[in-house]
Amino acid sequence: MRPVVLSGFMGTGKSTIGPLVAARLGVPFIDIDAEIERAAGQSVADLWQREGEPAFRAREAALAEQLLTDGHARVIAFGGGTVTDARTRHLAIERGLVITLTATPETIAARVGDVAARPNLAVGADPVARARELLQVRAEAYAECHVAISTDSLDVPAIASEVLSCVARDPLLVPLGSRSYTIDVCIDAPERLTAALQRCAPSAIVLVTDSNVRAARGAVIDAALGSQGPPVRPIVLAPGEGNKTLQAISAIWDAALGARIDRDALVLAVGGGVVGDLAGFAAACLLRGIRFLQVPTTLLAMVDSSVGGKTGCDHSAGKNLIGAFHQPSAVVVDLAHLTTLSSRERAAGLAEVVKIALATDAALFQRVEQCAGALASGDLEVLLPVVRDSIAAKIRIVRDDEREAGARALLNLGHTIGHALEASGGYARWLHGEAVALGTIAEMRATQVLGFTPAGLAERAQAVFAKVGLPVHVDRDDLESAWPFVDSDKKRKGGGLRLPVVTGAGCSHVARVAVSELRGALLR
Repeated sequence: MRPVVLSGFMGTGKSTIGPLVAARLGVPFIDIDAEIERAAGQSVADLWQREGEPAFRAREAALAEQLLTDGHARVIAFGGGTVTDARTRHLAIERGLVITLTATPETIAARVGDVAARPNLAVGADPVARARELLQVRAEAYAECHVAISTDSLDVPAIASEVLSCVARDPLLVPLGSRSYTIDVCIDAPERLTAALQRCAPSAIVLVTDSNVRAARGAVIDAALGSQGPPVRPIVLAPGEGNKTLQAISAIWDAALGARIDRDALVLAVGGGVVGDLAGFAAACLLRGIRFLQVPTTLLAMVDSSVGGKTGCDHSAGKNLIGAFHQPSAVVVDLAHLTTLSSRERAAGLAEVVKIALATDAALFQRVEQCAGALASGDLEVLLPVVRDSIAAKIRIVRDDEREAGARALLNLGHTIGHALEASGGYARWLHGEAVALGTIAEMRATQVLGFTPAGLAERAQAVFAKVGLPVHVDRDDLESAWPFVDSDKKRKGGGLRLPVVTGAGCSHVARVAVSELRGALLR
């Protein structure tokens, strides 16, 4: 069990809820403020007055890091301002489950009473106004949580039950301030989708899928939607990358607007990366932006395209040249959807796992090497932690670089050549993951020639791709045919490309490489 972190403003009930949750889980409860007072032999108010806020925050951060990283399960009550430190907040999100308890300024002031022992609330003559001011300042930090629970009623047993429900779900979190969202990873749990839709409480649902998914998983999705919810307008698209077009997006717009949706409607994308990208872009534009929820049904979409908010469609000049960043409201990754996939499609998804492991996570890369056979066979129990860790690796990148201004470009490893191979093959010869595998090997061999990648690493990567069932050989003629699409790559600037280069297993950076040098290294 990950540590459970209760966050939120003073007076929201952390020290009241925490002990009950800890008792139900059978783990210790630690209040950071109380622990600091015990260790220092002074009250928080005295420490604040004597050392100042920066020194007190440093004490908080050090203790929080210790409690989150020592490997022990516990319930931790953070101080009201602990999560204002970004490093501490992100560590808590990654290592624990962060539950934000909320209350109105009026409730907070009433519960605190005498503010003399609350130095941050004692500023000014009006505690309610001061609480409102601090809540506004901290709103984005408090929003980065796995779940937020109102405690105005202070129904302690009910609130504790909500916390325990989140612990049972154990979701991942993409922390992007007020646009943060959770990712459920499960096996054969359609109730997770039902619950996610209930949390969104849409006025209507625009269900976007394709004919293959509708035939294979339509009954499961219909059961999760139920018959008592909001009206559902289904749109069934033609499958395949060749249909990732503006015409398909226009069909979604026509259906949604024909159903007279309002801005509280929700686009529900159920399918692979093509469906998710099309539905997300349609949602980004409908009524200048409505919510959407991702239910990826392919392994590739689960570990890559459903996370991070990239949406769009292809153009005759190349892949994904039209689109927008539009984050989903939630993602539900149910590995049971993979049982209908062919071994070829499963392997295509594993290409993205190998890619992100090579670029950012040496331990994940080693794990894939060790269990490649079980992953290729479709063993869901073996696959589950690999999928979670792959998503977590992508979250760390997206969290720090949502719009690909820097480190997020690492996720394009293999995609410069891969996208070009896809386009030159008319999006019919190779699946996306197959093209990424071929592109990764080709790019790593080229960057070895250019002095970035150490000898032997490209061969090691090639062996892993082969073990999970992916193609690993592309001939010179194919690379020559693909090259015109490299020239129109969206990452190109002038005569150079921002190219991810692998410098060791799990280590990479983005380098500016001259297009002519890359071509020479590839085709020598």
